[in-house]
Amino acid sequence: MNHWLTIKLAITGLLANKMRAFLTILGTIIGVSAIIVIVSVGNGAESLIVSQVESIGSNLVGVLPGGSDEDEPPAALMGIVITTLKYEDITALRDIPNVVEVAGYNREVGEVIYKNNKTETTLTGTFATYPVVEDTAVAEGRFFNDTEERGIAKVIVLGSKIKEDLFGSRSPIGESVKIQNVSFKVIGVMEERGSSGFSNNDTLVFIPVRTMHKLILGVNHLALARIKVNDDQNVDEVMASVENILRGRHGIDDPKDDDFTVVSQAQGLKTIQNITGSIKIMLTAIAFIALIVGGIGIMNVMYIAVTERTREIGLRKALGARRNDILSQFLIEAVSITGIGGAIGIIIGVLFSALVATTIQYLGYDWAFIVTEDSIIIASIVIAGVGIVFGYGPAKKAAGLPAIEALRYE
Repeated sequence: MNHWLTIKLAITGLLANKMRAFLTILGTIIGVSAIIVIVSVGNGAESLIVSQVESIGSNLVGVLPGGSDEDEPPAALMGIVITTLKYEDITALRDIPNVVEVAGYNREVGEVIYKNNKTETTLTGTFATYPVVEDTAVAEGRFFNDTEERGIAKVIVLGSKIKEDLFGSRSPIGESVKIQNVSFKVIGVMEERGSSGFSNNDTLVFIPVRTMHKLILGVNHLALARIKVNDDQNVDEVMASVENILRGRHGIDDPKDDDFTVVSQAQGLKTIQNITGSIKIMLTAIAFIALIVGGIGIMNVMYIAVTERTREIGLRKALGARRNDILSQFLIEAVSITGIGGAIGIIIGVLFSALVATTIQYLGYDWAFIVTEDSIIIASIVIAGVGIVFGYGPAKKAAGLPAIEALRYE
C-alpha cells in the first residue's frame, strides 16, 4: 500500500469536512502548544530567578523561619506565615567570626501618599545595615542608623522610582509621606538598581524594622534574614555557627526539631529549581489532559469515518486488500490528523513563547526565550502516541469488517 497516498487521502477527507476536522485537531493543537509554552515560560522564569540570585553574590547566607526537610523547600517560601524568627535572634549573629553584617526583613504591600499624590509600593522593614548586606548605596540623603532602627523612628528611604512618582525632579529630603495614616520623614533616596526576579527594587521603600513591627504590621517576628560573609570559602563555617546559636536561643537539642532554616546560595538555587521543576511538571500534566481530550475526539471521528466508508472498505477487501492494509490505512489517517494538529500546536507554542519573552523583556526583566529541543521531541512523540492509541480502535474495527457485509452496507 502506498502510505503517501493514504496520507493524501486522509488530508483530502479532512478538507472535505473542514469544521469537523478543525474541531478534531483543536484539542491536539491546544495540548501541544500548552506543553511548549509551559516548558518555555518555566525555563524563562527559572533562568530569571537563578540569574538574579547569582547576581547578589555567593557570600550571602539566608535564614528563614520554620524547619524544612532535606528535599523540600522551607515552608516560608510557600507563603506560610511562621513567627519563630525574632529580631534578637539575628542581632545575636553579628559576633560570629567571618560575618561582615546581618539584616532582617519584613515586607508589606501598600500605598505611599504625599499630598495629593500616591503610589503603590512594597514597604520593606529592615536593619540599618541593609546597604552593606545588599551591596547598594544611597544616592541622595542617607539611610537610617542603628539608633533610629532600635528607637522606632518614623523615617523612610525611598526607591528611585517612588521618588520620581511622588516628587518628580524635586528633592524629597525632609518632606513627610504617609503610610497607613502614619507620617514618615523622608531622609534618603536609594540609587537606581533595576529589577530583581519579578520585583523592581526601585519601587521599594525602607523603614526601620522595629518601626515596621510596631506601627505597620503589629508583629514581633522577621520574615527572613541575610548574613553577609567576608569570603565565600567561609560560608559553610558560618552556617554551622548560625545553626548552633539559633538552636541554643530556641532551646533545640535535636537538629530534626529546628524551627528555622539556614541556606546558602547554592542550596537556595537548588530549592528554586526544585520548586519551578515541580510547577512545570504539574502544569505539563494539565496540558496532557487537553491532548487526551483531543485523542478522544480523534477516536470518535475515526469511528464515524469507518461507518461512512464501510462500502469502500468492502470494495478494497474484495480487490485483495489484506486486514493489515486496512489497519495501516486508518492508523495512518489518525496519525496524520494528530500530526497536523501537533505541527500547528508546536508553531503556535513557539510563537506564543516568543511573545511572552518579548513582552516581559520589554517590561525590563532579564527573561530568556528558551524553547528546548527536548520539549519539541517529547511533544512530537506524544502526538504520534495519541494518534496510534486513539486510532487503533477504529482501525481495528475497520480491518475486521467482512468484505461481503461491508459491500452490502447501505
